[in-house]
Amino acid sequence: MKTIIIPTPGQVEIIDTPKPMRGQGEALLKVLYGGICGSDLGTYRGTFAYASYPRIPGHEFSAEIVEIDKNDQNLKAGMTVTCNPYFNCGRCYSCQRGLVNCCTENETLGAQRDGAFSEYITMPVERIYDGKGLPAKTLALIEPFCISYHGVSRAHVKKGDNVLVVGAGTIGVLASIAAKAAGANVYIADISEQKMNYAVNTFHLAGGILNDRPEDFLKKVNNVTSNNLFDVTIEAVGLPSTFQNCIDAAAFGGRMVQIGVGKNKHDFDFTLLQKKELNVFGSRNALKKDFLALIGLVKAGEVDLEKIVTNTYDFDKADKAFYDFSKNAASMLKVVIKF
Repeated sequence: MKTIIIPTPGQVEIIDTPKPMRGQGEALLKVLYGGICGSDLGTYRGTFAYASYPRIPGHEFSAEIVEIDKNDQNLKAGMTVTCNPYFNCGRCYSCQRGLVNCCTENETLGAQRDGAFSEYITMPVERIYDGKGLPAKTLALIEPFCISYHGVSRAHVKKGDNVLVVGAGTIGVLASIAAKAAGANVYIADISEQKMNYAVNTFHLAGGILNDRPEDFLKKVNNVTSNNLFDVTIEAVGLPSTFQNCIDAAAFGGRMVQIGVGKNKHDFDFTLLQKKELNVFGSRNALKKDFLALIGLVKAGEVDLEKIVTNTYDFDKADKAFYDFSKNAASMLKVVIKF
């Protein structure tokens, strides 16, 4: 079979690899669509904290079941599915307490272990979720939606909350969609006016805040909130400056969620956490219940996920997909590969 691999930073190759044989409790899957995540892009660029080489990327995907044994989830050959790509150890203190999404030994496909960007893969049956008849391209978007949805749920976003999402990349836009679905009034901020406006206009958000001048950011926040600031702020970039943006923009007694993954350690104005008595939540990965809830939400027609896809490439153009995305990340939102 054919497999997409990143042998070293800046290179993508399609190579021949053996077709996998499924083991006990596993299914053989034919991959249909795969989304390029920010972590995959970081692996390509050589900037992802967990990257090692060579690496098969990919953890956002949909697939068709080719072979599977009888199971209690009623999964059968021919079904189109998506999967949970976070492999937890089952032994650590987090796993013992049921917090499998933040397992201390977590290995995510495409990050700490080889990913799903091959024509065929095997997956444990318990990690495979029925796509409920959703299109294959849509199902490949469920996993990143889960990342955002999990973060929004951590902050207990509710109807009437004023929410600011900092970062109009895929995770930020999906966090905006999730917060809006919860009944919040959602604003999104980004340094790219094009991406900010795309998010606001496509998903009918309350508004956007162009974050092009640091000295003007808080002034703009005060203008749209009548100096009250935001009930909830969500960081979806992973930079010290955007982390500080979220602290600055949060109302006294507000909630802040950190979804973005930082690259380095930096100082920040932590006194504001005390002064505002902020509730600060980290958010990592997602849970089975998030996948099932969002498959149901999309199936019910509440969200048109495919609107986040700005570019689709055929499998044999994978090198171009990564190259283009790396060079044009400011204007490309979600990039998917059709297998």
